[in-house]
Amino acid sequence: MPLTIIGADVASCTRRVKVVLFEKGVDFVIKPIDWSVGEHKSEAHLAKHPFGQIPVLDDEGFIIFGEPAFSDVHLLDETPDLSLDPISESRAIGRYIAAKYADQGTKLIPDPSDLKAVALFEQAVSVELADFEPSAGGIVYEKVVNPHKGIPSDEDKFQKSVEALNSKLDGYERMLTKHKYLAGDEITLVDLWHLPSGEVVEKYAPQIFESHPKFNAWWQTLKNRPSWIKANEKGSLL
Repeated sequence: MPLTIIGADVASCTRRVKVVLFEKGVDFVIKPIDWSVGEHKSEAHLAKHPFGQIPVLDDEGFIIFGEPAFSDVHLLDETPDLSLDPISESRAIGRYIAAKYADQGTKLIPDPSDLKAVALFEQAVSVELADFEPSAGGIVYEKVVNPHKGIPSDEDKFQKSVEALNSKLDGYERMLTKHKYLAGDEITLVDLWHLPSGEVVEKYAPQIFESHPKFNAWWQTLKNRPSWIKANEKGSLL
């Protein structure tokens, strides 16, 4: 029986889940939420996601919910909570999928018995959450969220986010000198998690990718994976 993902096909958080599903070769269906009529705040949806957000994974009645990505919160919610951390728990859903279907498709997570591999993976997880997503999220906000809402982009804030991320990519460059991917020589979930915000950064500040050759080579490999291309077939928020 296919997994059910409750969400919006174009949303960053939903696409972060979809790319994992495609990598693992897992059958799934998208059950869309109609944000325009407030369906995400209905009692039926709140029973699955207590905060009335997306995505939600329904595995034959077993429910895992996630927080929306920074861009999704501000683009899709009529009354967004501006205090929300720009982190998406679609990552938790991705971990569940990778673990449940460990023996099919791309591995994506290390063997729990390999302590060194697990440590490198968790290290990379922390890097993505603390060193990439906050600054990348600032770029997303100024170049995607504000224009979508009819608000002019704040170029000063945009440039500060670009400068901050550019500095962080120096660290990525050093990491990727040692390994092909962030947690070693095999791709993992944490590499894929960069894709939704990274695509926005590449569009509006491509120079910071291009000036980091190791990072840029890694990025080009990621964005051209068939799973990500397929995850975007129905569009994105760009």
